[in-house]
Amino acid sequence: MDLKIHAELPKRLDFRIGILGSGFIVSDCHLVAYRKAGMNPVAIASRTRANAEKTARRHEIGQVYETYEQLLDDPGIEVLDIAVPPDAQLGLIRAACRRGTVRGILAQKPLGMNLEEAREAVALCEKAGITLAVNQNMRYDQSVRAGKALLENGTIGEPILATIDMRGIPHWMPWQERMGWVTLRIMSIHHLDCFRYWFGDPEGIFCSVRTDPRTTFPHEDGIATYMLHYASGLRCIGIDDTWTGPAREGCPGDIRIQWRVEGLNGLALGDIGWCQDPYTTPSSLRFAAVGQEAFTQPQWTESWFPDAFIGTMAQLLRALENGTEPEIGGRDNLRTMALVDAAYQSVAEERLVKLSEFGLEPPIGSPVKEA
Repeated sequence: MDLKIHAELPKRLDFRIGILGSGFIVSDCHLVAYRKAGMNPVAIASRTRANAEKTARRHEIGQVYETYEQLLDDPGIEVLDIAVPPDAQLGLIRAACRRGTVRGILAQKPLGMNLEEAREAVALCEKAGITLAVNQNMRYDQSVRAGKALLENGTIGEPILATIDMRGIPHWMPWQERMGWVTLRIMSIHHLDCFRYWFGDPEGIFCSVRTDPRTTFPHEDGIATYMLHYASGLRCIGIDDTWTGPAREGCPGDIRIQWRVEGLNGLALGDIGWCQDPYTTPSSLRFAAVGQEAFTQPQWTESWFPDAFIGTMAQLLRALENGTEPEIGGRDNLRTMALVDAAYQSVAEERLVKLSEFGLEPPIGSPVKEA
């Protein structure tokens, strides 16, 4: 059975990629993946030139620019890979669209500080004729893609209940403190997008949050629980627990991210390797259908970090090559951003918030029935 865990690569791998940012996610994930796939990063700029130079040496990037603006002014750059904090991203997208020289942009999630910023990013790119994709990289975790294949090929049958259960302690970024964000826009956004990838758009979401006792800066959404309602009766439940018990305070820990999809015909169970030590541990999968005597357990050597990042860039490059919308295009991602905003609204108003309240248009090339 083909579980389609590998990203389809473009025929042309020599698109000239310019990198904005030089932190961990660039140096240990993006660039490792691009080199593995044979892609062509040619220039880099960062807030700190010394860090950009260090990253360039490690990954054999020929051009280091002093400023972001210098890289944006390079007419030879065809694709921008933006990997900066969310409050800096829109400014770079605006600057790139004013110049209008690049053909494509791969933006980080979240696409904006909120849905309205994301809408602006999408509108600017469409007006400038720039293809926008979003680095929702959990879609390219190997177990997640296998789960999608099992849904598409009928192994599971009609989905009845799906869960993602995260008991993990992420490394929070310094920029989160100035925003007061913890979980919904940083971790839950992966899981909400994953549910959308598997099942399409829900009718609405109900969310409840509380603070994480370990996180010292002011925040609201430390621990998040939410349920997605689908018209078919399907329910998707997420538990994003960044506390996990006092695992850092002397108690034995139980750190994991597991997902489960129950269907009328079968069952699939995934275990995400990213939160294991090392973070390059492959995810795993077990699945079975009615009539099987035991679970099938496929094996692979690839991992979410860094191999999923081949897929997020590849889907943008294929779109540029074929003149199509990326699999994770900007307009599609507005619906994930709307779910995040809806989660915050649900917390504030203590009710089910419907996606139809946000006035979204269907993704280009992928009509979506409005909730």
